[in-house]
Amino acid sequence: MRAAHTQFDIGAIQASWQAFDAKAHLRPIHNTKSYDHMVALMNTLLETTGDDEDHPLSGLLDLVGDMVSKYEQKHHAIEPAEPRDALRFLMEARGLKQEDLSAVVPQSNLSAILAGKRKISATLAGKLGKFFGISPAIFVPV
Repeated sequence: MRAAHTQFDIGAIQASWQAFDAKAHLRPIHNTKSYDHMVALMNTLLETTGDDEDHPLSGLLDLVGDMVSKYEQKHHAIEPAEPRDALRFLMEARGLKQEDLSAVVPQSNLSAILAGKRKISATLAGKLGKFFGISPAIFVPV
């Protein structure tokens, strides 16, 4: 099966690109300066497009967002948290006390988990994931 051959009007693309490039300076991100530029462009596009996935600039937002994300993954990777630290963070962020999770895990077990004396089982990870409405993988050690 032959791939379809698409004809491009390179002259029109070049003229459009030059006009666009003069305004946006869209380039691969290789350093902090270009990263800052792309984040600023992404934020401006977000303000303009809002939640409208059919906005004429949504494709450009996707492209810039992907570029920023790839750079961040490579240069600003966040190490995975220990499951107990993730649990502690979620509890604090939601203003929960240990007794608020008593329907999911006995308080003595929860205390031992938070103190690092007990691991979170796969079954408990599933229950915690459901309770917090997130992936249970957060509670599984890496």
